[in-house]
Amino acid sequence: MIEFQNVTKTYGTNVGLQDANIHIDKGDFVFLVGPSGAGKSTFIKLILKEIDADSGKIRVNGIDVTKLSNRGVPKLRRSTGIVFQDFRLLPKKTVFENVAFAMEIVHTSQRTIRRQVPQALSLVGISSKADKYPSELSAGEQQRVAIARAIINNPTVLIADEPTGNLDPDTAWEIMKLLEQINRRGTTIVMVTHAKDIVDRMGKRVVTIDKGHIVRDDREGAYEYDV
Repeated sequence: MIEFQNVTKTYGTNVGLQDANIHIDKGDFVFLVGPSGAGKSTFIKLILKEIDADSGKIRVNGIDVTKLSNRGVPKLRRSTGIVFQDFRLLPKKTVFENVAFAMEIVHTSQRTIRRQVPQALSLVGISSKADKYPSELSAGEQQRVAIARAIINNPTVLIADEPTGNLDPDTAWEIMKLLEQINRRGTTIVMVTHAKDIVDRMGKRVVTIDKGHIVRDDREGAYEYDV
């Protein structure tokens, strides 16, 4: 599903990732942890081909990302949903329109959009908010919209970049239960986080990056760094 083979990425004299090797299987739920500046963002950007590796090979869902042309990037990103800490919703669009927009940019028919968006909103528990604007929602509700938008095109991989960072503890747990539900449906999830309590409690696979190196990969791990 996701494979890094001897992947290195540097920024001048700074190391983003050094000789990284990892294999993430279909259906895995992986926490990506480590100190700030350790290389977690580099790891995510390489998966999405926002940046290119200096050396090594990256495969995502059968696609050799390191050899992928610019024309092939949209196909890669259609198979990879992403959820951000700051939600990144379009303020002048309703909840329905925000989720539909992700389908419109890949030229999905309006008939399919009208059928699938309500299903996604129901899955994330905000069907009643379809006509609301982001400013009318709580932080937790906004993150649910962001998740619906990320999964609306049925991606095989979901990248969650600090998805609970702006949420109170109770709401954060609600979002984690939702992500776990999505994972049980077969979606591979890679979640970047500093939330030690969540990582320790959930008992999922934990990959730790420090100074550009993958220093730990535990199947049922715990957060090993101070937040």
